[in-house]
Amino acid sequence: MVELLIVVAIIGTLSTIVIPSFTDQLQGDRNRQAMADIAVIDVLIRNYIVDYHQPPDNLSQVGMGGKLDPWGRPYQYLNVFSDGPGPPHPRKDHFLVPLNSDYDLYSSGPDGVSKSPLTAHQSRDDIVRANNGGFIGIAAEY
Repeated sequence: MVELLIVVAIIGTLSTIVIPSFTDQLQGDRNRQAMADIAVIDVLIRNYIVDYHQPPDNLSQVGMGGKLDPWGRPYQYLNVFSDGPGPPHPRKDHFLVPLNSDYDLYSSGPDGVSKSPLTAHQSRDDIVRANNGGFIGIAAEY
């Protein structure tokens, strides 16, 4: 009986070490996948701009309209120069300066919630494109 309790204690101890490590690894993999997806979409949008001399109105125009992020939600795209209804609301940094002068492209991250300034708590886990493509990564690291 004592041996069984020791085995159960060892298994419990190992699981408390392995499960958080596995969860962190899985989250890191999802973040890296979202960054890679954004980089690919960014190249497609840049090619579109070269061909048509303007950013696309939506991601469908570059063949990525149905592309989902690793958390199962569509990537967010905003053409800053769009003539759509209402003014565009570009993403902003901690100085409230727009992240990009051409277009915003991002994933709302694991929580699925996002606000315009990156300083908002809901935006800290977003995967963003900033500096006109010079930065692609987690909003908290920008």
